[in-house]
Amino acid sequence: MELRQLRYFVAVTEEGGFGRAAERLHTVQSAVSRQIGLLERELGLVLFTRTTRRVGLTGAGERLLPEARAVLAAAARTREVAAEVVAGATGVLRLGTVQGPGDRVYRLLEELVVRAPGLQVRPVRLPVTERLAAVRSGELDAALVRARPEAPGLELLPLWRDRLYAALPGGHPLAQANELGPEQLAHLPLRLAARETNPPFHDLVAPLAGAPAGPPFTDLLATLTSIGESPQDPSWTVFYEVGPLPKLPRTAIRPLTRPALTTYLAVLPGPPGPALRQLLAAAAAHAPEDGVP
Repeated sequence: MELRQLRYFVAVTEEGGFGRAAERLHTVQSAVSRQIGLLERELGLVLFTRTTRRVGLTGAGERLLPEARAVLAAAARTREVAAEVVAGATGVLRLGTVQGPGDRVYRLLEELVVRAPGLQVRPVRLPVTERLAAVRSGELDAALVRARPEAPGLELLPLWRDRLYAALPGGHPLAQANELGPEQLAHLPLRLAARETNPPFHDLVAPLAGAPAGPPFTDLLATLTSIGESPQDPSWTVFYEVGPLPKLPRTAIRPLTRPALTTYLAVLPGPPGPALRQLLAAAAAHAPEDGVP
């Protein structure tokens, strides 16, 4: 059964004859008759009564007419939806996400809603290696990743940069500064998590340590608390914002002048699909404030 045959069936019914249906369909009468005959043979039904004066529906034809119209309407709607998907106005975007800074991601998604309100974003939270593997396999359309200058088999498009923060004892002389350069802290032991927990971030900040490594970094709150409670043996750590900056009475938190933490969008090489084009356009709306091309 072909959509063309159903169109011919509906046209003959509405026009009341094969000749007028052929004119409406911009074809010849014999083509209409042939397709109706093929449809009747496939269905095992006679759809029309044919006389020299008129063509009318049989009982079977009357029963099948609304079904044929429903199929044609569904096909037309499918074309409309496909056109919207091609334009990026609708569809589903499967996006691998990162933990904070939430306001950046929220603003990106809000801009995307304005540009393509019919586009559904399906966020997926995975470890970074699994996130990238899912993009390579096509399970994700794109993924946000931080501090990763390369990812084999993928393109990394810079989206925005975030400042890093240093935490040091509140009573330390350097705590009086509004911001700090890493060279000012190079004489203090740096508390840093093991590389396997976050290789890209570790590789970004490890060169900041100009002295032997300090005590191990456990979790953020515990490490910040420990730094504030050990002024006699000062150390420091570096972290990126994943929410409101913590406030601890004995620990000072100051922004670092460098390096900045870049968040990338990992995608497959080649021209982006419609939904991904909308996401890139939404990201570009925020690019000038960060100086990211």
